[in-house]
Amino acid sequence: MNMHGATSNYVIQPTAIPALPVQGTDKLFPVHRVYCVGRNYAAHAVEMGHDPNKEPPFFFQKNPDNLDTSGEFPYPPASNDVHYEIEMVVALKSGGTDIPVEKAMDCVYGYGIGLDMTRRDLQGKAKEMGRPWEVGKAFEASGPCTPLVPASAIGHPTQGAIWLDVNGERKQTGDLNQMIWKVPEMISYLSGLFTLMPGDVILSGTPAGVGAVTRGDVLRGHVDGVGDIEVRVV
Repeated sequence: MNMHGATSNYVIQPTAIPALPVQGTDKLFPVHRVYCVGRNYAAHAVEMGHDPNKEPPFFFQKNPDNLDTSGEFPYPPASNDVHYEIEMVVALKSGGTDIPVEKAMDCVYGYGIGLDMTRRDLQGKAKEMGRPWEVGKAFEASGPCTPLVPASAIGHPTQGAIWLDVNGERKQTGDLNQMIWKVPEMISYLSGLFTLMPGDVILSGTPAGVGAVTRGDVLRGHVDGVGDIEVRVV
């Protein structure tokens, strides 16, 4: 958002800056961009029909205001096959271009837990036709998320369980150490493609076991060292 003038200079009222709460405080983390790394756990790459050993990391984006901390996920229109994908969220306090791997963690403000909700049928059609994924990935409330926990409080989680239950049944399970591209590598690689900025958020990939949701489902997820998330499909 261009904030170079008084609000009265805008021809329409600007929308609010998307933000995530910081756990245990009344502070807000302003969200600039949302980058999602695809197929970053080998077993998930396999279940999606890909060889995890043959490709560099790739990214797609959600919109900043797709992130939602309400605890409810409204089932979206135009789809009959909406999937959950639990991910660790990485929030950046600084950025730049061509950031060396060994300097990348200096950019991290903190962590959260998110769900990359996906209209899989629409994504599948887009893939078949060689089209972008936004209709499958970047719709309203498609990024249920927890408040952020500062790295100053928890450090930088590099291993530990990541899992998701649907209606009390374990569906996804993995370990952060199974990420093909680790957090500093993601940040460094991304900074070669984009100018990373304070407020950027990275969804770091999902373990195997993705599947569909229906209205009324309760999703409960966990990332060791970060916390828990609970989302109801409405």
